[in-house]
Amino acid sequence: MDFFIFISEQWIPVSVLLMLIYLFVFTEQKKAGKQVSVHDVTSLINSEQGILVDVRDSKEYESGHIANALNIPLAKLETRMVELDKHRDKTVVLVDKLGQHSAAAGRKLRASGFEVRRLQGGMGEWRSQSLPVVTA
Repeated sequence: MDFFIFISEQWIPVSVLLMLIYLFVFTEQKKAGKQVSVHDVTSLINSEQGILVDVRDSKEYESGHIANALNIPLAKLETRMVELDKHRDKTVVLVDKLGQHSAAAGRKLRASGFEVRRLQGGMGEWRSQSLPVVTA
């Protein structure tokens, strides 16, 4: 009850705070690369304009991944980023488990000059669309 009274009395500072939080989240998402659908990813890959980078750990990758995806775990991205240098002319599409952890990788890659997209919904969305998965 006191919370609602506070909000009604201090609506301007509360509104400013909410707007700043929204702007922070929006800019952080933009820095990480645009999210793309599974259909956009397949189009990028089929036209050979993109390369898939799976940022999940090796165990998850081996349990099922998209064909021809490189596995560079998020924890090792900094040291293995040189493996992507030969693909600078392509869009790097990041894949993770549910589309939540690829943002950190996206920020690192964009800071290094890569064009980055993130698979919306990650492997969970890929599998829910019944798209092919390769197992080790």
